[in-house]
Amino acid sequence: MEHFDVLIVGAGISGIGAAVHLKTLCPGRRWAILEARAELGGTWDLFRYPGVRSDSDMYTLGFSFRPWTEPRAIVDGASIQQYLKDTAREHGLYEALRFDHSVRRASWSSATARWTLTIERRTTGQTLQMSCGFLFMCTGYYDSARGHCPAFAGVEQFRGRVIHPQQWAPDVEYAGQRVVVIGSGATAVTLVPALAKTAAHVTLLQRSPSYVLTVPAHDAWVSALRSVLRPELVARLARWRNILLGVYVFQLCRRWPGLARKLLLRRTRRELGPDYDVESHFSPRYAPWDQRLCIAPDGDLFQVLRSGQASVVTDQIVTFTETGLSLQSGRQLAADLVVTATGLELQLMGNLEISVDGCRVDAAKSLSYRGVMFSGIPNLATCFGYTNASWTLRSELSARFVCRLLEYMARHGYQQCRPRQARESDGSLPLVDFSSGYVQRGLQRLPRQGTRAPWRVRQNYLWDRLDSSWTRWSDGSLEFSSPVAAASSGHAPREGQLV
Repeated sequence: MEHFDVLIVGAGISGIGAAVHLKTLCPGRRWAILEARAELGGTWDLFRYPGVRSDSDMYTLGFSFRPWTEPRAIVDGASIQQYLKDTAREHGLYEALRFDHSVRRASWSSATARWTLTIERRTTGQTLQMSCGFLFMCTGYYDSARGHCPAFAGVEQFRGRVIHPQQWAPDVEYAGQRVVVIGSGATAVTLVPALAKTAAHVTLLQRSPSYVLTVPAHDAWVSALRSVLRPELVARLARWRNILLGVYVFQLCRRWPGLARKLLLRRTRRELGPDYDVESHFSPRYAPWDQRLCIAPDGDLFQVLRSGQASVVTDQIVTFTETGLSLQSGRQLAADLVVTATGLELQLMGNLEISVDGCRVDAAKSLSYRGVMFSGIPNLATCFGYTNASWTLRSELSARFVCRLLEYMARHGYQQCRPRQARESDGSLPLVDFSSGYVQRGLQRLPRQGTRAPWRVRQNYLWDRLDSSWTRWSDGSLEFSSPVAAASSGHAPREGQLV
């Protein structure tokens, strides 16, 4: 059985970033990246629907060690995947990538301080095993096999096609078609302007509105600075400007939600004109940043609404019909194609089955340690990005945390590290404080967080960056042990014993 010091599972943004940090900060260790798909990229290899793009700017979504230097701030999925491929090639990661390796089970042995992984290869049906001293799960937070789709009444009688964006296929025809996109989140806001380019008409059908913010697709500030400064320096300045701006906007929305709401709706009215019914279609019931803001690069959604290529209907579906949808208001929507942009299904660590010393462990019943590890589970870390900022910002902090932890353990001769909750009185809170449907549906699949550090998971990059630089490994929250050393002295460590 092949053994590694560290195995990284997932070759998306988190996994590629983790590998570069591991290679740079922990030289000499043997490691590999296991990826279930046939290509790297994660989300950006999976999603192929029209217009797919990030709702974070590339200056913060890109890696700190490889700044995004182009003036384009919001880019399509193919460009992001190419950026990841170029990063992997530049840092020599391809030789460590194992594609078609889907990790199903992970079993920990305290006696050997090793994880044994059971891996399936879908193309051959082969099952194999690998082992590692530390397991770093970089699989994202949603089920890549399926998205969320409610059970719509009458869908079987619809004569057109119904498809979820996560299952988008090359043979989906929409040119000259009447398209209905069901949803109001980032995916729906992305799809509508992309489909409207060739569709006969696109209707955005939403049960309730979301906030939509226009941002420039190209950063004029970056373009101006590039004429006098090196592109790499400009990219780093843009990264920090956008980090600080993001923190400011989030704090504004949380501290003064009434003012933030007023400012957002004022911008929407400016985009759509005084006669548009903004109150019905773009005025959510929730406060700004109770859910993630939707982004419209260069106001592309508003452009197709103004031109009449697309329209918004805020209503509820009663049933599908042969030719479209029947709504609660009595309105009938004709459709040839219905796209159910109705959300994701949350999934923790790719639904990995975990056992520790022969006992099955449910990570969702644990407490999150610094948003990276789980109480009671040794030598395992995961990456869960920010909900209010770029995913990469936290994924890089998580990777650096893991590298510092591995170096600390190596210096002191430890082979095991297990977070331990000190007090039950610390209590627990939901890991994610968001009202979005996909979050509320999946909270029971995620660990909880505590009420105080280091069990509290903040959504503040500046605080986390400062705090992570001063991590105290000896504060009692982490239990370190060395089973090999204990065995040589004639006894094995007891549960809870520090060696």
